[in-house]
Amino acid sequence: MPPWASGALVRRIPTAPERSIEVLWIPTTVLRLPFGRILLRWEPAPGSGWDVTARLGLATADVHLATWPAAPDDWPRLVRPTLQEVTGLCSALAVATAALELANRLADS
Repeated sequence: MPPWASGALVRRIPTAPERSIEVLWIPTTVLRLPFGRILLRWEPAPGSGWDVTARLGLATADVHLATWPAAPDDWPRLVRPTLQEVTGLCSALAVATAALELANRLADS
């Protein structure tokens, strides 16, 4: 990772395992993640492989999502299922929240 980056923001997670996870480097000046966005950070593990961490942006805070210590060099294959599931859950939560807000507005009118 570049020294000026706090991590890589996941832009897209292709379903095909042979395709790369698309990311965008995020500078250390970014304070909060948008809702449902995932930030990956990786660094060489003390023994071998990579220490990979993921943070998730929620409505009021960023939270630790997962850690993969000493992940092998093909760690994107290892983290892909978690990233896909969490992204899908956040999308469903956003739709449910919008539907609830609409229902509340309709009930108030």
